Amino acid sequence: MKPASFLRQAFLMVLLAFAAVSPAHAQTAPAQTIWRLLDYIAVDYSGAVAQGRVINEAEYVEMVEFSASVRQRLAQLPPTTARASLVSEAETLQDIIAAKAPPLQVAISARALGRDLLAAYPVPLAPPGAPDLARGAALYAEHCSSCHGASGNGRGLESAGMDPPPIDFTDRARARERSVFALYQVIEQGLEGTAMESFAHLPVEDRWALAFHVGRYAYPEQLAARGQQVWANPRAQAAVPDMRALVSLTTAQLEQSLGSAEGTALTAFLRGKPQVLGSGAERSLGIARDRLQETLAAYEVGHFSSAEDLALAAYLDGFEPVEPILTARNGALMRSIEAAMAELRSRIDDQQPVSNVRQQVDEVLRLLDDAETEMAPENASSASSFIGAFTVLLREGLEALLIVIAMMAFLRKAERQDAMRYVHGGWIAALLAGAATWLAATYLISISGASRELTEGFGSLFAAIVLLSVGIWMHGKAQAGAWQRYIAERMSAALSQRSLWFLFGLTFVVVYREVFETILFYTALWTDGNGGAVAGGAVAATVLLAIIAVAMLRYSRQLPISTFFTYSSILIAILAVVLAGKGIGGLQEGGIIDVTPFLAVPHVDMLGLIPTRETVIAQILTAAALAAGFWLNWRAAQTARAA
Repeated sequence: MKPASFLRQAFLMVLLAFAAVSPAHAQTAPAQTIWRLLDYIAVDYSGAVAQGRVINEAEYVEMVEFSASVRQRLAQLPPTTARASLVSEAETLQDIIAAKAPPLQVAISARALGRDLLAAYPVPLAPPGAPDLARGAALYAEHCSSCHGASGNGRGLESAGMDPPPIDFTDRARARERSVFALYQVIEQGLEGTAMESFAHLPVEDRWALAFHVGRYAYPEQLAARGQQVWANPRAQAAVPDMRALVSLTTAQLEQSLGSAEGTALTAFLRGKPQVLGSGAERSLGIARDRLQETLAAYEVGHFSSAEDLALAAYLDGFEPVEPILTARNGALMRSIEAAMAELRSRIDDQQPVSNVRQQVDEVLRLLDDAETEMAPENASSASSFIGAFTVLLREGLEALLIVIAMMAFLRKAERQDAMRYVHGGWIAALLAGAATWLAATYLISISGASRELTEGFGSLFAAIVLLSVGIWMHGKAQAGAWQRYIAERMSAALSQRSLWFLFGLTFVVVYREVFETILFYTALWTDGNGGAVAGGAVAATVLLAIIAVAMLRYSRQLPISTFFTYSSILIAILAVVLAGKGIGGLQEGGIIDVTPFLAVPHVDMLGLIPTRETVIAQILTAAALAAGFWLNWRAAQTARAA
């Protein structure tokens, strides 16, 4: 196959692969729908019954219908050991509603059933990070104010004639019974029988931002000032230890534990400044711990699919965001946690005994405690920031540099200086795209762990596939007389306008993959403080890379053409094997490919060595394909000499 043809097919294959894994909106979990119905009953039953009498017939009929729906939907959930007990609780809830029990009794019963439901069928209970409140305000103005009003009072321009009318978010009595998580559920799923539509199409971060914004309308700013004073009390911090607690607690629950005035004020403060709940690393590791606990709870009741999803979320949403900082401070610990999380996913996938999964969860939690200690602010230093910035840029830049310099040297040997602009255009475009990525990641969007791993994984695989072809091709030209024949017969076709654009595309993909990785690492290192040391490390690595580039270009000019192709083919073959391992590893971390630990292989990131069976097999197959190609080249050269 000609190089140009192979490049076209490889490039198309990667484009199709990216299209195949474009994020699709997740299906609404049945357990979440039931939880939302229970929350609605707990909040709104008081508007239907008082002192044993129905005070709103329509509202009471709705409560009866909702409780019946809860019981029916529970019976349809996947079978677990807890399902029968949940159905029994739902029947009790139906009975007390039918008996027109006091609102407090119904609320307690509905809340208890909701907690038991989430324990048996876990769903994520907290945002991946502190929500962007400014973004929440903008989303509310765009999507919600026309019905709920600019001030959240339920009297928007389009609210006239709506039955039921839009919710008044400023109603303190109703708001004190409604958690941020409950608001998030309604935003995600909508509300049947009302004009409230689902906003599941919004990114998860946007839905949480909107929920926090809506949850603040009943709590004026002056309360937040009082709440800041309450927050200084250790009792308050113990009551709301993390983001999960903040979104799941209602104001009424905080009032019970802290007192009426204190609970209300604390709600106002924390919903307005959720970022006070620890540093970024602490929040991320807190999310990882929550997901791991939910993983174990799901696995213990036989909900294996949910356990797999939650274990992957523990890595992508919790641990992956802190990888850059931990890598800079303790690379060995980072790799240990990665391996331990991969082992946990493997045990879940194999459906090993609960004791084995629990043991591995405990091991990961222990390692996360070590990571939190390692990343404590007092352990940050200018030296660690400098070394981290230097090694990250040098490692990522060297991989891209070797490939780009090899292509530039090849074009010089071929006396095609006119084609050099395509290589230069490729790496310059990659740097510009990297700058755009940094701006987007900083000011516009949040790049999820899955998106990062999939981008790196598919980018690496594309580069590996192309380099596999190029390495074999270059090795063939290293044989005696092969280059001269190639120049005479095929050079013009091989470097046609179309293949030059593929040269541009290869340069862009190879460089952008490394730029993308470097940007995410540097963003994390910069937020860790010591910005001057980070900048110093970047400058030092850039200078060293420039020296290496100049030296390689000068040395390549002195090599005979056959020796140049021999060395280049070996270098490119090694890089193809390295990138094959990194590509499969990225797809494993993104949840696309299963993980089977293979501890006989050490973890050596520079070589793409990852201790999993799938990555090792990918590298062996790549090496075998290269060996076969090199052998065929040798046979062809022998035949040509004999002729």
